[in-house]
Amino acid sequence: MSALLEVRGLTRRFGGGRSILGTRKPELTAVRGIDFDLHRGDTLGIVGESGCGKSTLARMLVGLDAPSEGSIALDGRALTQGGARALAKRVQYVFQDPVSSLNPRHRIDTILEAPMKYLLGLGKQARKQKLEKLCEAVGLDMRVLERYPHEFSGGQAQRIGIARALAAEPDIIVLDEPVSALDVSVQAQVLNLLGTLKRERDLTYIFISHDLAVVESVATRLAVMYFGRVVEEAADRSAFRAPLHPYTDLLLRSAPVPGQKRVSAGGDTGELPDPYRPPDGCAFAERCPRATAECRAHDPELNVKGRRPEHRAACLYPLDLPDRSPLNPSPRRDR
Repeated sequence: MSALLEVRGLTRRFGGGRSILGTRKPELTAVRGIDFDLHRGDTLGIVGESGCGKSTLARMLVGLDAPSEGSIALDGRALTQGGARALAKRVQYVFQDPVSSLNPRHRIDTILEAPMKYLLGLGKQARKQKLEKLCEAVGLDMRVLERYPHEFSGGQAQRIGIARALAAEPDIIVLDEPVSALDVSVQAQVLNLLGTLKRERDLTYIFISHDLAVVESVATRLAVMYFGRVVEEAADRSAFRAPLHPYTDLLLRSAPVPGQKRVSAGGDTGELPDPYRPPDGCAFAERCPRATAECRAHDPELNVKGRRPEHRAACLYPLDLPDRSPLNPSPRRDR
């Protein structure tokens, strides 16, 4: 089956070039050569620490930022630099901070009608009918349409943000930390809503988060990012049960589990390399207890390392852990 979304060599650099005096400006590479395929119906979970490039990747996927290198293709058709409109119609974004992502000067009906008007070209009567269906789909009363963003709680505002994404009738929705700013009880409600909408509307999700427990509950595939690149990927949940990359293992061991003592991260400093002076070898080497001189000299590719060919890691010395999840130590089968 052909991929709905194909990403090849996606790279984003900031800065660089020379000043008017001829001195070289510092350059930062936020995303370094990301490759992945996304098939219809998938939920790709992308995890990693703050500063690893998750949000920069998300902004490129929805056309809010242009890649420095690489390509994005939808249904096998590569998008050019002017393909932002095509991306906006097919790929929509749900932001991390639901309240600040809504224009405070506009009423909710104006906010929700904008994608219908400018992306779908719907007339006034068609937009009105669609508004009613959107409110019903996300569990909002029609009276919210006459109010302004500041009048809503975080959970209500996120439902509005989801409705705005649905208004463009997208195939893919990029969810950038969609529940991190919400209370735990509200998180569960929003996650349940997203699951229902996915089933009913045949949606495909890219779910970005630093919360491993949340990602494990929703993702069908996993990509782990560190220092701007994917260091581990799996076509199922196998990375949660038996991670290959030491960084994935560190994330899983660092995740809090109710009723269990938190496992020590083994003296990890938690410091990322200097983005303006990236190391020559593996970027995780200085934090990795398994690192050798070879790791510090060679940056490993994302090669096949797991028991399944779909489970790969960018590591010279991958882990060989028991088939169990650090988030749930008891052995279990795939869900």
